[in-house]
Amino acid sequence: MNIGVIFAGGVGKRMHSKDIPKQFLKLHDKPIIIHTLEIFECSPEIDAIVISCVKDYIGYLNELIQKYNFKKVQKIVPGGSTGQESIYHGLKAAESIGNRKKDIVLIHDGVRPLINTKVIHDNIISVKKNGSAITCVKAKETIVVVDNDEAIESVNDRSKSRLARAPQSFFLNDILNAHEKSIKQNKDDFIDSCSMMKFYGKKLHLVNGPEENIKITTPDDFYTMRALLDAKENAQIYGLND
Repeated sequence: MNIGVIFAGGVGKRMHSKDIPKQFLKLHDKPIIIHTLEIFECSPEIDAIVISCVKDYIGYLNELIQKYNFKKVQKIVPGGSTGQESIYHGLKAAESIGNRKKDIVLIHDGVRPLINTKVIHDNIISVKKNGSAITCVKAKETIVVVDNDEAIESVNDRSKSRLARAPQSFFLNDILNAHEKSIKQNKDDFIDSCSMMKFYGKKLHLVNGPEENIKITTPDDFYTMRALLDAKENAQIYGLND
């Protein structure tokens, strides 16, 4: 199976939304996470979806799943205290409904709704061929690396720089093995799945994604996303197709 592992375990501190986690804020009269889930639900290549969710909002999310008639969502589990732990909970949910040795998982942020079915397809093809798929976009500006004192250590070649986004996709067994190693070693500070897999020696393969595939983290991101959805809806920039 190809399983979408959607993590929505954050509470959105940087969004300053006091009353509701950011994934449940509404854009175009629908919660952000619903926009995200619709892409996975509509992809003919996705067989199942599992969600790692803020514990107190699991009941509400179940209501939304029923309201929007999602058929592929098979399990919702509580998120963890970190993003890494939330992803692990989602991966264990995927294991419980599928085949650890054979399945492919596409790990995706619940607050990153502007992917498309082509990105999903390209991720699945890359995992089958290469064992991994890291959705990226080209860096438009120069990236500098700094030390702990914010002194510049290096200036990267922009033509060779990419911004890692999502989905980040793997064979389920490979990514679970990495998580299990990190638990044994008490390493809980990986910023994302590709960082973990690189640390444990896995070769990573790039999949080009759309520029608009941003993550809603701050209020500025929210308003940017709203503008992108307006533009997409009006077919002024991205057209009518994926």
